[in-house]
Amino acid sequence: QVQLVESGGGLVQPGGSLRLSCAASGSIFSINGMGWYRQVPGKERELVATITSGGRINYADSVRGRFTISRDSAKNTVYLVMNSLKPEDTAVYYCNAQITPGGYLSVENDYWGQGTQVTVSS
Repeated sequence: QVQLVESGGGLVQPGGSLRLSCAASGSIFSINGMGWYRQVPGKERELVATITSGGRINYADSVRGRFTISRDSAKNTVYLVMNSLKPEDTAVYYCNAQITPGGYLSVENDYWGQGTQVTVSS
């Protein structure tokens, strides 16, 4: 059973920083892309940042220059360092990954974490 488990959310003041982590566990053959999305009540989930297995990175315009995504393939983990946080960054942040599970004839699937709350407020 493949799972994505996020950690690192919390309450931070404007201008502060947080680091989110997301570890994939279970029977895993390979991981393709990994990324972070966020959602606020009443709005659709939006892309924050993604990173491919080859290291190609994409950021939403709203976070470019403030957030940094990285991954440790040996640990099946993706990170998001968030600097210069703003109140509008407040959201539930979700980890996403395209994973091929271990096992005969497994196919790649899209997996989501349970979400971690980030609140930016004074």
